[in-house]
Amino acid sequence: MRITVNDIAKLANVSQSTVSKVLNGYPNVKESTKQEVMKTIKELNFTPDAVARSMITKRTNTLGLIVGDISNPYFAETAKIIIEKAQSKGYNVIISNTNHDDQNLETAIETLLSKRVDGLLITSVSSHNQEHIQNLCNGKIPTLLFINYIEGENVNYVVLDNKKGAQIAVEYLINIGHRNIAFISGPFKYSAISQRYFGYKEALALHDIPVKDGNIYNGELVYENVYHFVDNLLSTDDRPTAIFASSDNIALTILDVAAYKGMDIPKDLSVIGFDNMDLSSNQYISLTTVSHHKERLATLALEKLLLLIEKGDLIKKPIQLIIEPELIIRKTSSELIVQNT
Repeated sequence: MRITVNDIAKLANVSQSTVSKVLNGYPNVKESTKQEVMKTIKELNFTPDAVARSMITKRTNTLGLIVGDISNPYFAETAKIIIEKAQSKGYNVIISNTNHDDQNLETAIETLLSKRVDGLLITSVSSHNQEHIQNLCNGKIPTLLFINYIEGENVNYVVLDNKKGAQIAVEYLINIGHRNIAFISGPFKYSAISQRYFGYKEALALHDIPVKDGNIYNGELVYENVYHFVDNLLSTDDRPTAIFASSDNIALTILDVAAYKGMDIPKDLSVIGFDNMDLSSNQYISLTTVSHHKERLATLALEKLLLLIEKGDLIKKPIQLIIEPELIIRKTSSELIVQNT
């Protein structure tokens, strides 16, 4: 039979309300009484009913985290940071993976809301989810977007300055002699990707370098599709001397293609990624990349969501923070050497 609060009260010789106060951490309980109640709880191997407690406290101490692709190391690394820090604050995290599908995102939101999560962290929002996310942000469930976001007066977000990150990466390539620079990314419906594309274009424009349509890939992030495009791109007579990828994952695919074709990185091709996931610093990869400062980004996103949950009524303006990027130069990029003929 399931042990109840009433059973504990009888054995500890206290009232049910006293047991409830001990379970919920109320301060106005004598230490000796508290110790007796805790001793009884341990003896009976009592586990509090989370649903019953949530009806009293109006909290489940559970957060929903929605990611675009948990197989992408960057999302996995970010999720790990959030889970560990949330646990240290007394919160559990339920993760939902959308596979970058708009309908999956909306289904994930409804599922997590049905589980009475105290708040939502969402990474994979796209322009196609604009209305749905706006309605969610206008509601009562604290919601914060990070990595990707949508515009809106009541939208809370913590994101990187993606446009600036792309600009400094492409500016660096231009400054070391590259002019024929390709851009490989996912769909532009995601704010992070579109902003990186705008930064790429703006850096080229500042140096009067035209954008070549054949140098751009912004399709679905399927390994085979990206590999095939890059393979064809590097087989052309006027192939790029550098490629800027919108993620480290894409950059690794580019390096795969280059290795298959027997190209020397960075002598034959410079490659820059975006995210600075853990694998990128491996000595055998040593990828030049734009740092997302994932530790700071994830920590800040969690802290701000908890602030919305615990003190939302006191916050008069939406939380909208933009973090500065940083270019990390490693071994996959170098000065372009023009061969004299």
